[in-house]
Amino acid sequence: MILEMKVPSPGESITEVEIATWLVEDGDYVEKDQPIAEVDSDKATLELPAEESGIITLKAAEGDAVAVGSIVCLIDTSAAKPSGNEQPKSSEKKEEPKPISQPSPTTNNQQPTTINQQPTTTYASGTASPAAKKVLAEKGIESSAVNGTGKDGRITKDDAVNAVPSMGSKLSNGSRNTERKKMSMLRRKVAERLVAVKNETAMLTTFNEVNMQPIFDLRTKYKDAFAAKHNVGLGFMSFFTLAVVRALKMYPEVNSMIDGDFQVINDFHDISIAVSGPKGLMVPVIRNAENLTFRGVESEVKRLALRARDGQITIDEMTGGTFTITNGGVFGSMLSTPIINPPQSGILGMHNIVNRPVAENGQVVIRPIMYVALSYDHRIIDGRESVGFLVAVKEGLEKPIEILMNNNVEKALEI
Repeated sequence: MILEMKVPSPGESITEVEIATWLVEDGDYVEKDQPIAEVDSDKATLELPAEESGIITLKAAEGDAVAVGSIVCLIDTSAAKPSGNEQPKSSEKKEEPKPISQPSPTTNNQQPTTINQQPTTTYASGTASPAAKKVLAEKGIESSAVNGTGKDGRITKDDAVNAVPSMGSKLSNGSRNTERKKMSMLRRKVAERLVAVKNETAMLTTFNEVNMQPIFDLRTKYKDAFAAKHNVGLGFMSFFTLAVVRALKMYPEVNSMIDGDFQVINDFHDISIAVSGPKGLMVPVIRNAENLTFRGVESEVKRLALRARDGQITIDEMTGGTFTITNGGVFGSMLSTPIINPPQSGILGMHNIVNRPVAENGQVVIRPIMYVALSYDHRIIDGRESVGFLVAVKEGLEKPIEILMNNNVEKALEI
């Protein structure tokens, strides 16, 4: 029996996926539920498992965009599993493709007719088609720098797409190789969304600084007991998440979004956390963070980060957030202006912690300082709310015992 494997729907709004990598080869024997391919959607990379055991025949190549419901491979379920580590061989030997040659009849003493003639140079040589002209303009390339492959040397759209901008003089002592590779569907979608946010929102960023010494002191004193009790580390994300939840309750406009002519204000706090995965940036969501303790937040952050790292994160786990926290500090960023994650209206950027001189009680002291940034949509969030929100986050982080733990550290950390 030949089983037709079709692309399942990864999510409600997804109509097309891209074959990122085949994990098996054509003619391999696959087991039921064995991962056979990685497919990219515009939201995540997912594994495609074999629906039955048998010999597989691939019907799509890596890089192909295929519609949801399309056939991507066939599985011969009646084929016997090969013994040992041998893969089954095709019963028919495939012929090597032979180069196609043009017929060149030679009657009497005539010479073969030459087929590949040089293109004729005319007034149209080097002229770009309208589509090619648009592509070249976007790349900043002059038509004169492109060799046309169209009729009489005309520049086609493919010529323009494949044209590479000049990188200066080619007279160099070192290597000047370039690599051209297609972006994944996920990366293309991220790029599209980021440009849309910049163009469609009135994005503004406000900054502040946080003295992290109180959190440093708490972690130094309690991190071992916390890890021993809960099997998870006491990191910075729990402090930031709970400080953000408190600030969102104080300034609910920051926890809202625009829907046409309406402003939708959420009374729940689903906090998106930006994490780096093998396929790029992913933003899983901590659901109802207002109901979580320090242990709950740290456990959820660890769970989501591991799933993102292992490529197991699902679409549902990355949709529906109401506010985002991103930590560029783990890569060494001192300061940045994070871009809003639509349709949300605010994002908090964390940065690296550096010992800096600050004034306390008229004295200069050294403290671990983190710069924080809040990017927000000025269409529905005014300066008062944005600045007030960030000040509230700062207060929660600089006075964690009083504000985030209600003056009871052991109870708050459940140790």
